[in-house]
Amino acid sequence: MRLEANLGLCQGYGNCVALDPDHLDLDDDGIVVVTRDIVLDKELEAVQAGIRSCPVNALKLNDQDAQP
Repeated sequence: MRLEANLGLCQGYGNCVALDPDHLDLDDDGIVVVTRDIVLDKELEAVQAGIRSCPVNALKLNDQDAQP
């Protein structure tokens, strides 16, 4: 799985970083940064919690094996 962020939607609440600091951070402008986009199965629960915590839905998981 691959974690992606829509930087245009992010409003810098930081909820996601608090729940998933292993994959996410905020830059100097308060916008989310995906520091590690690959999500291992054992990390899925924490990543999903971070995604759910975003009030503007700026984060999503993609199955990297999916074909467009």
